[in-house]
Amino acid sequence: MRVAAITGLAVEARIARGAGLVAVATGGDAARTEAAAERLLAEGASALLSFGIAGGLDPGLAPGSLLLPRLVRSEDGATFPVDAAWRARVLTALRASGLVPEEGDLLGAARIVAASSAKAELHRRTGAIAVDLESHVAAQAAAQAGRPFLALRAVADPAWCVLPAAAVLPLDDEGRPRLGRVLLCVLRDPRQIPALLRVARDTARALTALRRAAAALR
Repeated sequence: MRVAAITGLAVEARIARGAGLVAVATGGDAARTEAAAERLLAEGASALLSFGIAGGLDPGLAPGSLLLPRLVRSEDGATFPVDAAWRARVLTALRASGLVPEEGDLLGAARIVAASSAKAELHRRTGAIAVDLESHVAAQAAAQAGRPFLALRAVADPAWCVLPAAAVLPLDDEGRPRLGRVLLCVLRDPRQIPALLRVARDTARALTALRRAAAALR
């Protein structure tokens, strides 16, 4: 099976490539994600993997919690089951490496969910345990093409975390932070620096979990 990974961040794509996968970072933009998924499938990918960090909705999930959902939901109510056989193989490999992923539903959103109150409302309304920007788009593309789909994510910002303004600025087309805009945002409001440092720490934990998961799948 020739697996192609869809990610939001450039660093996530590098981790996926380190595991031998074709990977494209789309910066969390839905149109770019859709175009990338369709292009990868047209170029011969036999399956799509949504790979990267996610925001926690379930307050029981700490930064670095690994996610291997059975189902991806979208905000409009659509549901996309992952490929059961593929998921079972990945789950076996992860457990063999001492990793125990969470198996609750993953929600695909149109934009970053920054407020803890908004995360709580999404958890209550949808039952999803985490949220990202790419999984529902990739899942829909795979479903339309009749190809297997899977999501493997790790929690960065937990449910109780309020993301500062500098952490939700749009990425560039290749999934990299626009450092000039981030710096300007911080200069305008230096009070967000402690929260930004916390986000960086929690994201590092999530990326570490993704590296361990990727290594288990080689």
